[in-house]
Amino acid sequence: MPFDSHALDTLDFPRIREALATRAATRMGAERARALLPSDDAGRIARELDEVEDALFGVSLSLGGIQDIRPHFDRAREGRVLQGSEVLEVAYTLDAAMTVRRAIHTNSRGPLKDVALGLGEHGLVVRRALESLDRDGQVRDDATPKLRELRRRAGPLRDRIRERLTATLERWADQLQEHIVTLRRDRYVLPVKASAVNQVQGIIVDASATGQTYFVEPATITPLNNELARLLLDEEAEVRRILTELSVLIADDADIPMTVETLGELDLIASKARLARDWRLNRPTPNPDGQFDLAEARHPLIEHPVPNDLRLGDTKLLLITGPNMGGKTATLKTLGLAVLMHQCGMYVAAASAKLPVVRDLLVDVGDEQSIEASLSTFAAHLQHLRSVLQHAAPDTLVLIDELGSGTDPAEGAALAQALIEQLLTQNARGVITSHLAPLKLFALETPGLKNASMGFNVEDLAPTYRLQVGTPGRSFALAIARRMGLPEPLIARAESILGPEGGLLEKLLEELERDRDQLKTELDTAVSARRHAEAELQRAREDRADLQKRQNELIAQATQKAEALYADALEQVRGLRARAREDAARPRVMEELRQLRRAAQAERPKLPQPEFKGDPLKVGSQVTVPAYGAAGQVLEVRGDELVVQLGVMKISVRRRDVRLVQEDKNPKPKTTFTGTAPTTFQKELQLRGLGVEEAVEELRSAIAEAAALRETPLRVVHGKGQGVLRRLIRDYLKTEKRVASFHDAEPNQGGHGVTIINIKS
Repeated sequence: MPFDSHALDTLDFPRIREALATRAATRMGAERARALLPSDDAGRIARELDEVEDALFGVSLSLGGIQDIRPHFDRAREGRVLQGSEVLEVAYTLDAAMTVRRAIHTNSRGPLKDVALGLGEHGLVVRRALESLDRDGQVRDDATPKLRELRRRAGPLRDRIRERLTATLERWADQLQEHIVTLRRDRYVLPVKASAVNQVQGIIVDASATGQTYFVEPATITPLNNELARLLLDEEAEVRRILTELSVLIADDADIPMTVETLGELDLIASKARLARDWRLNRPTPNPDGQFDLAEARHPLIEHPVPNDLRLGDTKLLLITGPNMGGKTATLKTLGLAVLMHQCGMYVAAASAKLPVVRDLLVDVGDEQSIEASLSTFAAHLQHLRSVLQHAAPDTLVLIDELGSGTDPAEGAALAQALIEQLLTQNARGVITSHLAPLKLFALETPGLKNASMGFNVEDLAPTYRLQVGTPGRSFALAIARRMGLPEPLIARAESILGPEGGLLEKLLEELERDRDQLKTELDTAVSARRHAEAELQRAREDRADLQKRQNELIAQATQKAEALYADALEQVRGLRARAREDAARPRVMEELRQLRRAAQAERPKLPQPEFKGDPLKVGSQVTVPAYGAAGQVLEVRGDELVVQLGVMKISVRRRDVRLVQEDKNPKPKTTFTGTAPTTFQKELQLRGLGVEEAVEELRSAIAEAAALRETPLRVVHGKGQGVLRRLIRDYLKTEKRVASFHDAEPNQGGHGVTIINIKS
């Protein structure tokens, strides 16, 4: 059968199962862990991995206090009466199961909800049991009215019996062994000396082990003891009836077996999650292409293992060679355990893993010598290899340790090569370890077969346990012998016996290792240089970001300072305007006002304007109209049509019929008043393109100067557009006391785009 016990035992998988069992909270979970077997059902594997992930990151499965109630349930089904403590165990377990079900439905991401469907509803059993039993499993006084009445009557009766016996203690003091009242066989008695037993009238109920004391029930309390005994018998019958009723209730709950089974399954899932946390395992991902790809895979049962990368894809078979105790077998088992754990729905010991689902694991590892079966090590290997060849296929994984060992090296190498060729023909994938030198050469020239070796430090005579794919391993026999201090003449003789051809492969491998080490050093240097360059680039980026941040801060500070200066200047302007109302000071004040306005405008920050990448034609643009042979200013933009002012004439033209006049970067001073006080007062004020607040402020200043200089009328150019600026200017003029009247300009002088203001004398 697939995944037979021999393969599992060879790969130490029972130790994985035992690690799961020790993390189980219930007996059912431990049983499931010890019976765990891998599956070849990809859907089931994915579902079980989802469940483990849900237990890791979704639901905290707490199964403490859950008991194995299967024996109690079986006894109840047989018609036997359970003890109160047993009924209580069943009730507590079923109550915990319902609590787990609620927790899963509240916190689960989904997968565990399907598992929780197996947890039944046992509210009736739990409620009746907890109502009838106390924490010690004894039937409560208020379990039934009859029991409550029986126990209520028994209490005062006991008190009466003890009172009567206490009253007789003094009268029979000489005959008593001790001055106490005691119970024997549920009857109240007095301890009487054996020598004086005939002096006390009553019934002998019991005797001590030494025979020195008899326990006598005085005749005066016999009726009371009889009454108490009857009450106790009735109480015992009622208690048994209650326990019988609870036992029948448990036996009739058909959902209990499924609940217990589901609890075991949930406990196994929780154990897998705990093992994943404890061993730092990661979830594998499926690889339907049949390729194995493990990064930093490690043997989960070895303390402080060395991680290695393992890949089987285009390389169907990996041939690992090298000295003994170098980690070849451990690497082979690492891959096998990763496959088994994955197909048991467990996380694997690797940083990342992409694994296919295999149908079978074909293993030949270890010394299988059997005296009883008269099989040598080599014969035992051949038996396993025959089974491997029979079942090897693309959907199996082959793991063979020490292929070709146990017989003549030449014949073993030939047989091993033939077996590898057959495995490649059957498109099998796997890992093979060996010491045979001919196989190393065979792997160099065989597609689908690749050499690998385990690292070995000759200086320290210690393995590094690092898998080196692409390089065959050296035996290091002579090197180790030399390091161990064997006589040099002996080693030289061994080299001469080996001959030049015998040492050729070892020398070639030594050169390959030297070249590989050199390339590795160069690669490490290049990687270090790249990391240094990346760090420098990151620092440069951070420095540039800091400079940009500092620049923005300086601009913000300068802007804030300029705005403050501008506000102070405006405040001074308002003061000067107030002084200008006096005729005598008017010329001097107006000159100061002009100078202050020029200084304020010069100090006001000119923030860089974003480059305009859209339509360059806008209201206020200067254009030439070739058809008219004249230049003018754009008054309105109406889609593809422009309204242009040509002298006293307004015309409508298409965009393609005009040419934009590029603005001079150093324009000459305009003859019109633009808000910065010129040397001579201009009666035309250009407000197009200004914001509302700025336009009103410019207009207020111009009206103040015009009133002070007695200049009228004032021509204000604001454009037509949507009419917003025109309306706001008109609203302001209605409140300005220095304005006598205002009206639109003549149609040939700007019409609605120009307002004529008459200043009061």
